[in-house]
Amino acid sequence: MTALPYLDGNMLDGPLGEVFAVDLSTATARCAHCGTPGPMAGLRVYPHAPGLVGRCPTCVEVMVRLVRAPDRAWLDLRGATFLQFPMPLDQPR
Repeated sequence: MTALPYLDGNMLDGPLGEVFAVDLSTATARCAHCGTPGPMAGLRVYPHAPGLVGRCPTCVEVMVRLVRAPDRAWLDLRGATFLQFPMPLDQPR
């Protein structure tokens, strides 16, 4: 089996930035499969599927999937146990 080339998780900044109002490049997620926490920027992102697939750099299990259409987006985070990101201090609660 030939390994497909991948991009690093920084590639997700633009697409996820269109979905979320916060910068997710500084977000931390924990892999639901192996339990390894790490930055979203550290994911292995495979852009060859219908959408983007982010895999854990430790165990290569899928942590995040993002599929875009002109009028909507589908975000699957079931491969992550949490997604933690800093919020701007000037945002109302």
